[in-house]
Amino acid sequence: MQKRIAPNGCLQDMLNRRSQGWRRFFEARYWLRDLLLAALVALVVTFFFYQPIEVEGTSMLPELGNHERVFVNKIIYRVEPIHRGDIIVFHYPLDPAKSFIKRVVGLPGDWVSIKDGHVYVNGKLLNETYIPPSYLGHENCLQVHVGPQHYYVLGDHRDFSNDSRSWGTVDQKYIYGKAALVYWPPSDIGLLN
Repeated sequence: MQKRIAPNGCLQDMLNRRSQGWRRFFEARYWLRDLLLAALVALVVTFFFYQPIEVEGTSMLPELGNHERVFVNKIIYRVEPIHRGDIIVFHYPLDPAKSFIKRVVGLPGDWVSIKDGHVYVNGKLLNETYIPPSYLGHENCLQVHVGPQHYYVLGDHRDFSNDSRSWGTVDQKYIYGKAALVYWPPSDIGLLN
């Protein structure tokens, strides 16, 4: 019996098909590697740098609504100080198992008071352009001194906010980040001031 030898073209087609199979295998392997690497980077970024949270309640209206989802920058306060006007996320001082989100109005060393809903810092009216007048409320609070490493925080919707007016200032050790970006719902996506 004689062996039949495939013509050159057929042998080349067979080798090309085999080569394409190996190429597909390696491409799939690289795709899987890239997918795993992307997932790992996302986990590291989420764990160390940004944390997603859900806003509960209406105390931060109109800036943040109930059930909006926000990314919190967890490292910013390691490289820069907390500023007046920052929206911070912190462990509630009276129950550290709970987290709150509020706006900083008083910095360490400040004297804060509220007259007819208007906030005064060191005797000067605080310009709060981010709050509609109807959200200021009509409350009066005696002057409070903000101690070292503490911050006076208020919700933007003053009549519906449990904040420093009720339980005092927030120690810096409880603050774990700055609200940076709304990511849900899609209609509200954007950076926070």
